[in-house]
Amino acid sequence: MPTVEVADLKDGDFLLDVREDNEWQAGHAEGALHIPLSEFAARYGEFTQAAPQDGRVHVICRSGGRSAQVTMYLVQQGIEAVNVDGGMQVWAAAGRPVLDDKGAPGVVL
Repeated sequence: MPTVEVADLKDGDFLLDVREDNEWQAGHAEGALHIPLSEFAARYGEFTQAAPQDGRVHVICRSGGRSAQVTMYLVQQGIEAVNVDGGMQVWAAAGRPVLDDKGAPGVVL
């Protein structure tokens, strides 16, 4: 499973958040694309339009399980994708900004 540490992510890296709507609304990384795992197959076209054509996709969820599933799927499709180790829990613990759906400080559910 290709993985990346939160500490290795840079501003501007493409981040795909596959958590459910309530988790996203409570707190997410600014600029991330949100497509819940439960809707990913149906919204795959939306992902392909937003994803970088020549860059890596960093997939994140709460702790790494759901994002691992999506990462493996994307890799099978020939897309350079990596799972963010530890997910949003590690993101928040590392002091990275977490915003709610109104742009205020958020929390990770």
